[in-house]
Amino acid sequence: MPTPSMEDYIEQIFILINKKGYARVSDIAEALSVHPSSVTKMVQKLDRDEYLVYERYRGLMLTSKGKKIGKRLVERHTLLEEFLRVIGVKEEHIYEDVEGIEHHLSWDSIDRIADLVDYFNEKPERAEALRALQQKPAE
Repeated sequence: MPTPSMEDYIEQIFILINKKGYARVSDIAEALSVHPSSVTKMVQKLDRDEYLVYERYRGLMLTSKGKKIGKRLVERHTLLEEFLRVIGVKEEHIYEDVEGIEHHLSWDSIDRIADLVDYFNEKPERAEALRALQQKPAE
């Protein structure tokens, strides 16, 4: 199982490859706000752990294992953003909050959050009722 740091790299590599068709060390460094040397070390580790194939000066490709995990990590991130929106978290807090919590929840918790998001999305009046409750003045 990848560490939270490894997850950040796999997720970002997955996003870059889907967006641009490739992921370079410099792109990953910029996206994660880290030094290219840190990216190179992590990419080598991810290569050893068979999440990707890395050839120096040639780039990298996610393995099927890396793609599967990358897709799941992006879905987790998107789900948590949607969850925070549904429960009324202010937009300016959502990205940072997701970054702060996504590695600290079990996949069981993620699945239960998905159930809750589905519950609210099935009947939008449920989310409206929650927002009305949030607007009530504190007693």
